[in-house]
Formats: sequence, structure tokens, C-alpha cells
Amino acid sequence: MRACLTDQASCGCCLMQQQIHRMKMFFNTSLNELEKELMKTKTILNNVRASRSAFSVALTTESSLKCFGPFRDDKIITYKHTFINLGDGYNTDTGIFTVPRSGVYSLALTIYSDAGAPGNTLAACASLQVNGQVVAGPREKNMQDQEDSATIVMAIHLKAGDQVAVSLPIGCFLCDDNSNYNTFSGFLLYATD
Repeated sequence: MRACLTDQASCGCCLMQQQIHRMKMFFNTSLNELEKELMKTKTILNNVRASRSAFSVALTTESSLKCFGPFRDDKIITYKHTFINLGDGYNTDTGIFTVPRSGVYSLALTIYSDAGAPGNTLAACASLQVNGQVVAGPREKNMQDQEDSATIVMAIHLKAGDQVAVSLPIGCFLCDDNSNYNTFSGFLLYATD
């Protein structure tokens, strides 16, 4: 500062250096805050990506129509053809979707059956279950038509660890081929934890 007292030209230089120093401090502080916010955002995004959950499966991939059931007891349907299993929540060996994260999920179930010939009994039915409890289930038993289908779509709050499955009730049967008439799908709409 001594130079500023004796020489006006050097005074302007000192003031400019002080301003540059202040601006440098301001920009460094701002940059540090932005970097912290970026790290928080990346962490949140990674958590969202890690918790993504979606599955869509079909009964079979066989080229000719094949019927499953009827059985003497209710039986969990194991859908064998996987379109998507994001998050690996659906198990093709057990037919069970284990909820990875609490939240509101969209679930969809489509069933189809073919009696084989007019006058035969048609029994197209299934039960959508959460932890072994039926939450929805289309049912069609009659002798008036040869084939029938139904679809259920619902939003439901599920907790992490809940098990969702489709059960084939006693006396019911479903028919499918690689046209995928019987499908089971679900995805996380939004997390609640």
C-alpha cells in the first residue's frame, strides 16, 4: 500500500489486484458449492437408478398353443418368457416378484384361455396375490364361448420384501403360445421410503 501513497499509477494496480483476489475467492467459493450440489445430485440419481424396478413376463415361448392346468390345488404360475426384469425382482423359477423398495407400484395381469371346442367348459381365471392374499382376480367359467381373456391393471402400495405372484385357482386353466396372451407386469411408480 505504500506505493499507493506515493504513486497514483501503482495505487490503481493495487486496487485491481485486490478486486481480482476478491473475485477469485468468490468464484472459488461458488465453484465449491456447485461441486457439492453436483455430488448430491449424482448420489440421488445413482440411488434412483439402483432402485429402478420393472418386470414384464409371459407364460411361454412355445410356438403351438399349450394349456396349463387345471390342477387339484391352487398353483403359483411361473411365467417363463421374460421381456424385461429390471432390478431382478421377478424370479422365473418361483413365479414370485419380490418388492425391492417400498412404494406405489403399477401391476398388470392379462389372462387368456381356450376351451378347445364349442360346448367345452371354459375356465379362464387367475388370482393376483400379495403375500399370499388375493388382491384381484379375473374369473370366467362357462360353456357359452370357446375362448376368453381379461386384464387387470392396478396401482398398489407395496413394502420392501412383499411377494407378488399370480395363482391359478383349482379348476382353472390358461392357454398360451409365443403370441403371449398371458402376461404379468409391474413397475415402481414412485418410492415412499
